[in-house]
Formats: sequence, structure tokens, C-alpha cells
Amino acid sequence: MSSGIDQAVSKDIFLGIIIVSFIFIISVNIPVFGFFSSLIIPVPVLFYRIKLGRRNSAAVPLVSAGLILGLLGTVSFDMLYFAGLMGLGFFLGEYLKKNLTIEMTILYPCMIVMGALLACLIIYANFTGTGLGELVTEYVDKNLKMTLALYENMGMPKESIDAISASFPTIKYFMVRMLPAMAASSLFFISWMTIILSRPVFKKKGLDFPDFGELNRWKVPEPLVWCLIGSAIMLFFPVDALKITGMNCFIILMTIYFFGGIAIISFFFEKKRLPLLLRFFIYSIIALQKIALLAVVGLGIFDMWFNFRKLAITKDKE
Repeated sequence: MSSGIDQAVSKDIFLGIIIVSFIFIISVNIPVFGFFSSLIIPVPVLFYRIKLGRRNSAAVPLVSAGLILGLLGTVSFDMLYFAGLMGLGFFLGEYLKKNLTIEMTILYPCMIVMGALLACLIIYANFTGTGLGELVTEYVDKNLKMTLALYENMGMPKESIDAISASFPTIKYFMVRMLPAMAASSLFFISWMTIILSRPVFKKKGLDFPDFGELNRWKVPEPLVWCLIGSAIMLFFPVDALKITGMNCFIILMTIYFFGGIAIISFFFEKKRLPLLLRFFIYSIIALQKIALLAVVGLGIFDMWFNFRKLAITKDKE
């Protein structure tokens, strides 16, 4: 009996490693689609963390990380990126089992992964004798050049390529200083997406999943509006450190209010019973159009005053 259980666990571990490694191979070989496919790496890691327990499931991200390191051939930002995604899935599993609120379930794993990545960067920078700022700047510069090359291959007009190239110094200056906020926002978004994608998988496989309630009824905690106002005020101070801090905080808060706005959109999609294809089309517009994206963020911000879903009223009627 024990041998049969061990065999089943070994099979699950092997399958988890294969799935994660396969997603990685797609990610590095298909430029645009590969990037988006890499965002689902936390899902299988989370699944096997819950299914197999802490000790057995740890083999999935650890062995996968070893294989990825072997394929990449060196420790790099890309290696840290994939390691961070696997770590996020694993720690989401840790906190899903603690039955916390949805906010804390997302926040704690993101803080752990951010801290671990920062520690790895500092160690790597000291080991190579390169300053942390210089290391980050080189990485941003490399990725900007890769993006420009991708645009050229896609047939973008030379005038547009030249305009983007001329703005590289400004873009690089902004990205290097906003990297903490962009990293935190990315982790928040991936965590949120992982929970959304994992819930039906867990239900289908008969695994326990915390009851966070209807996520399309989620509201941004009201006190955060003061943080938003404070970060916006900091942008007007004539001190670079305060401006950078304010901008980083502002970007993170915009991400949180985006979640609030998307919850409102999802609520009305469900209420009006819109077809799945139409929902996908609207979500695609939100993802691709900056104005639509800002409109969703605005919904999240102003929901505090306008209560678009009339949640309290609905609850009283019930």
C-alpha cells in the first residue's frame, strides 16, 4: 500500500516538473506568446503544493529550477524571473492553507518573493563586483534593445523605430527607478490571476480551496485612498527621492485599484449574463487600450463614493 502511494506521489512530482519545464521551454522560444504563457507557471506549482504537501511538492520547483538553470547555462535575471514565479506558486499554496483574507493571501507571498529576489540580486551583485544599480540598468537596457529588435522584425516603420530609440534614455531612466513598483505590481497581478485560474482546477480535482466569496464583489479597502492621495502629493516635492518613492507607491496603488475596477466590470458581466466571447473581447480591449485601462482604474477609485454595485443595498434587501 505504501509503495503504491509513493509511486503515485513520484508520478505527480514528475508530472509537475514536466509541466513547469514545458511552459518554460515555450516561454523562451516563442517571443510574445511565450511571455504570457510564463505567467501561468505558478498554477501547477500551487496545485502540486496543495495536492502533495509541503515536503513532496518542494521537489517540483527545486528540480524545475535546476533544469531551467541548466538550459539557460548561467544565473541571470531570466533565471530569477522563473524562480520567482515558481516561488510565488509555492508560497501561495502555503498561505491558501491558512484561511486568510484574499488580501493577505496575496500580500504575504508577494512580499516573500520580493524579499528573496532582492536578496539574490544583492548577493549576485556582490559576487560579480557589479553595483546593484548598474546591474539593473544593464538588464533594462538589454531588454529595451530586444524589444526594439522585435518591433523591427514585426515591420514597424523606420520613423517609429527611430523615435523609440531616441527616447531610450528617458525610458531607461524611468524604468530603472520604477522597477520596484513594476515588480510588485506584476507579482500582485500574477497572484490574482493564479487564484482565479486555480479555483476551477481545484474544484474539478476535488481539492480544498478557501472560500473567498464572490471576488467580483471585492472592494478596495477605503483607507488606501489616503495612501493614494499622499503618494500623489509626493510627486510635487522638489526632491528626487520623494518623487521616486511617490511614483512607486502610486503605481502599486493603481494596480490595486485596477483589481477593484475589474471586479466591478466582472460583476456587471455576470449580472447582465454577457456571452463568454463578448466578455473576452471587452477584457482584450481593456488589456490593449490605455484609455480603457485607466477607465477601469477610475472605477476602482470612485467606487468608494459611488458604490457602483450597490452592494450594501443588495445585502440589506436580502
